Amino acid sequence: MLARLVSRILPTWQNALLAILGAVMLILAFPDFDYWLLAWFALVPLMWAVEREKDSTAKSFVTGWLFGTIFFFGTCWWLTFAPINYAGFPWWLAYLLLLCVCLVVGLFPAMFAGILSLFLRRKGPVALVDAVWIWVALEFLRYWLTGNNWNAIGYTTAGGGPFLSLAAEGGVYLVSGFTVIINSTIAMIPYFGKQTNLRARYQAYLVGWIFLMSLALFFVLSFLKPYELATSKDASVTKVVAVQPNVPMSGLDYSKYDQLRQRQVELSEGRVNGVRNPPLRLKEGEPVPVHGPEFKPYQMLVVLPESPMNFAYNDDREFQEFIGDFARRNNVSVLFNSAEPDVGTTKYFNSAVMVGPDGKEAAQYDKIYLLPFGEAVPRPLEGILPGFVGNFAYGREYDILPVGDAKAGVMICFESHFGALSREYVRNGADVLIEMTNDGYLGPTPVLRQHLANAVFRAVETNRPVLRVTNVGITAYINERGQVLDEAPSYTEATRVWSVAKSDGSQTFYVKYGDWFAWLCSVVTVGLLVFGIISDRKRKLITDEHS
Repeated sequence: MLARLVSRILPTWQNALLAILGAVMLILAFPDFDYWLLAWFALVPLMWAVEREKDSTAKSFVTGWLFGTIFFFGTCWWLTFAPINYAGFPWWLAYLLLLCVCLVVGLFPAMFAGILSLFLRRKGPVALVDAVWIWVALEFLRYWLTGNNWNAIGYTTAGGGPFLSLAAEGGVYLVSGFTVIINSTIAMIPYFGKQTNLRARYQAYLVGWIFLMSLALFFVLSFLKPYELATSKDASVTKVVAVQPNVPMSGLDYSKYDQLRQRQVELSEGRVNGVRNPPLRLKEGEPVPVHGPEFKPYQMLVVLPESPMNFAYNDDREFQEFIGDFARRNNVSVLFNSAEPDVGTTKYFNSAVMVGPDGKEAAQYDKIYLLPFGEAVPRPLEGILPGFVGNFAYGREYDILPVGDAKAGVMICFESHFGALSREYVRNGADVLIEMTNDGYLGPTPVLRQHLANAVFRAVETNRPVLRVTNVGITAYINERGQVLDEAPSYTEATRVWSVAKSDGSQTFYVKYGDWFAWLCSVVTVGLLVFGIISDRKRKLITDEHS
């Protein structure tokens, strides 16, 4: 009995190997491997395996589940770093818990395979063209059900490839869609001309047409002109000093805290003075100038990242005086991460606080997208389950912060994953995006570059530069094209100086219309499923009448 049940749900070993091969290829497409081109082929073995198992939805489902579980385990193994190194978990327990999580998230590729098998039974290999709708719809569903869409297949393009510019039109989901189209086209090649009846010839013609159009589209996109840079040529420039302090994740007593805080001030002041008084390269006998661009009084902003320093500006009078004195002494604004009270409750916000050159608070943004079960319990479960790390209050306002003449939207750590946030900032007038983050608890692992890929997409989607300021890395300036510039080495002290100016206010298609492609894919997928169910019922009625 058990053997019969197993035989009904398990794919053949050959098809299981195809699913494993596809998962490994997709793992290699993500950081730290960064063989992004493999993303164009990684779904092909899975599609072939599902086509071979199409007569059984259960077997197709398990095939996709195997693929998804291995993929998420192979790209997110770094989640075990903090439990093992800071919570004292045995390594085997940490990896076992991760496997349980991956089995849950792996259900989304499993649903992809199960639905695709239904379409393949009805339409034959030509149904592989529907893979794009199904895959993107399920990536979108993963976002809505789990609160994130980490390592969506489109993010592989952050490391290279011609599709990145499409993010300005439809976000990461549109890039995912075109990646799946390439996979579908390749997967359909073996089925060309295998049958001679009229229906098969029609299918082969359709598949061939899709292949040629995809090939043409590939070359068009390779030379697609991206949006013009949004920086206004007449705007005044503000200098931003980014500080990467490399604060350790543990062992912070009061003495160490005070030393590290003072060290961040020293790093900041060194760069501030260097910008305002750059070294002069004079010829022998040339007089030192007393006027000129060397002495331009730049407006300046110093950005300190999210870190274990745990500043509490509102509640800590001594810190208020410390940071206010630093701002007044150097005539700069300072942006830093702080726990700020949610007035009327016992909770605190995870906030970004700006202190102006006068030493007083100038602006505050309260983090809206909190890390589920890390910073807060998801709203539907609030009051039922306890938070594992923090119990922060959810921010409620898309506050824009002044950066000289320009305006900035702030993303705190995990928030750089959400295109909806950066999109709303730009709709509200943001000229630049600033990310303040700390990935130190996850160690020198692929998370550093996987997280960076999120920021790359936010820059392209909005046509705004992203100033990424981190505790341990990767601190970098990301321009509107998604190019990562002036990158600081990871796990070292570093500072960077960047220029920020007011934008021309232009908005990309994505900023205006959001995740329209993901919604389209969801509607088409549901429509195809409903149409298929109705067609099957009609076919069954006709068969019953004739019999």
